[in-house]
Parts: sequence; structure tokens; C-alpha cells
Amino acid sequence: MTSNPEYNHIRPFAGDEIPAATGRLGSSREFLSLFAQMLDWEEGHIVEMLREISTPEEFQTRFFLPVIKELIRATTNGVTLSGVENLKRENTYLFISNHRDIILDSAILNTLLIENGFPYCQAAIGSNLLINDWVTDLVRLNSCFIIERNLPVKEMVTSAALRSRYIRDLVEENRYSIWIAQKEGRSKNGDDRTQHALLKMFKMSGPKEFVENFKELHLVPLSISYEWEPCDDMKTHELYQKNTGEYVKTPEDDMKSMYRGLAEHKGKIHFAIGQPINEELEPINRYPNNGDRVSALADHIDTAIHRNYKLWPNNYVAYDLLHGSAKFTQAYSGEEKENFIKTMKQKLDRLDGYRSILNGIYLDIYANPVKNSLKLPHP
Repeated sequence: MTSNPEYNHIRPFAGDEIPAATGRLGSSREFLSLFAQMLDWEEGHIVEMLREISTPEEFQTRFFLPVIKELIRATTNGVTLSGVENLKRENTYLFISNHRDIILDSAILNTLLIENGFPYCQAAIGSNLLINDWVTDLVRLNSCFIIERNLPVKEMVTSAALRSRYIRDLVEENRYSIWIAQKEGRSKNGDDRTQHALLKMFKMSGPKEFVENFKELHLVPLSISYEWEPCDDMKTHELYQKNTGEYVKTPEDDMKSMYRGLAEHKGKIHFAIGQPINEELEPINRYPNNGDRVSALADHIDTAIHRNYKLWPNNYVAYDLLHGSAKFTQAYSGEEKENFIKTMKQKLDRLDGYRSILNGIYLDIYANPVKNSLKLPHP
């Protein structure tokens, strides 16, 4: 953990902050009720667990990792991992990832890293998601650092420079890996794209020379694939409302998304760790200016994420339904198609709006990863 005081308002909790935060969590009725309900644990059991914790490592190993493993057992059909051989245990990395679920994406990654002998990594979380005191305590106990959102332009530039220095300090000097989403917020429609502004933010704190700058960060593309999209009906509703200009997100919506993402069934989940981006930086550096270089780097990350994305039968069913085709009938069974249609109907029956538009939005969420796969260049 870096001791630089300029990071105090964005870094995870440390030292004496740990028992103070676990004490607050153990006194939060909302936190205790929510986690007891999700995990089918006694509230008193959770309080006792928290009382025994005095370090970040104890919070992770005694509380949060067991919580995530229980949620994986109860709400998935298993989590798989590929590409771990691309990592070296003596190195730290900046995992840049597609983003589907507010909590689980980074939480499952850390579970997989620990199981494979790698240390916990720190995860970025937007300040807009710190909707109450117990959520703030929970994420900062769990090695999350804060990305400040919705700032005036001048303050946003200052904040971006601070975040850039923080990330580089962790990866290069303090021996922590980082997880960060490839763009602000979750992908709502399943079309995963890297935000150029994010790469420009990374670059702010490093050397002027492009290759050296990004080599220092050890960028690794990470692909996260859920068989059943967390909050797919909520995402459909949000996109539908945005199309009509009527959607205004509230803190209650974010809390509902967090809970649903944790508690709802997700089927199978796959995490694919890509190759660290190193040698690829040299040809990218041949572009005439930094804007073109950043664009080419974003394209490279997107290609890696799309190529490593695990396509499930649901994705192929959605593509064929959306296009009225039989292009991928070999990729799913009749039973899998019927189950997808039945589940989609049940979820969309909860929503108000023109059904044909809702159907199209819902199908796009699952079909877009297939569309991106079809557009991939040959290796």
C-alpha cells in the first residue's frame, strides 16, 4: 500500500482504519440483513467474523473470499479460467477488462488469482457507486480504490492525473496488480469497447515515449463472459428508457443492480486472461501521433477481449433470433433455444414498453459478442 498522503481519499483502507470500518459494517442493519439473506448466514455469525479482522488480508481471506465462493456455489454453474499461464507470479499487471457486473467482475478475478497462487489485486470503482456508508466501507476494505465521477472539467483533469499516478505507483513501485474496466460503467448492450480517455489517463503519469510509458504498466486484456447476463432485464429497461429520453438513474437503481448481480442465477462464467501487451507496442508506435497510437492500442485491446470472450449457446441463440437465421444452429440444442426464449419472455414480461423494441434490445445484449467475434481479423 502506498503511504503517499495525496492518495488518502481514494485508496483502500489500511492500518487503524480496518477495525474501525469492520466495526461500522457490523453495526449496519442494512448490510447485515442483505448479506445474511443472500448467504443464508446468521447476522450474529457475520458480526463475529468481522470482529476478528484487523488487516486487509484478514478481511479478504476470512470474510470476502468465503462470501464470493458461497455466491459462486449458490448462483452459478461454475467458474472457469484460461490464460493464467500468461502471467508470472513475480510481476504485477494492469488488467483492463470488459465489465458486466458491478461487484462480481473484480471479486471473482481475485478469487481465481488467490486460488492460482497470485496475490489479491486492487480494483477501481466509480465514486457514483458509493451510495451509502456501508457500501463505501465494504469496497475500501476489499482493496478497491475510487475513481471520482461527475466532476467539473478542471477538477476531472486533476483527478485523472492523480489516478494515473496512483495506478503507476502501485504497479511499478508497490507491487500491486490493478483491475479496471475498459470504460466508465458496465457494458449495457454487450458491445465491449475500450474508452480512449482511459488510455490517455494511464499515459498522463509516465514517460513521454509511448512504448516505454505503456510497457511500465504491463497491460493485460481480460475477457469476462457470463452465460446469463447479470441484470439483463434491468439493462434492457435502461436502454429502452434512454431511447425515449426518459431515463434518470438513481442510487436506488445502482443498489438494486448490485444486489441482483450478486443474488441472481448466472449460469456458467468464464474468465480469460490475455497475453500481456508488450511487443505489440512497437508497431503501434509507428503511427504519426499519440491520438492515433491510443486508438490503435484501444483496437488491440478490444480485439484481444473479443477473441478470448467465451461464447455460450445463449449468445448464438440470440444472434439467430435477432437475424431470423439458422447460422449457428450447430452451436445450441433445441432445448437450449427453448429455455432462452422462455427466460427472455419471463424477464421482459416485467417491463413496460413496445415488446418488439424490448426484444431487440434484450437480444442485442447476448448477440453483440457474436457480432464482434465475426468481425475479428485473422490471427
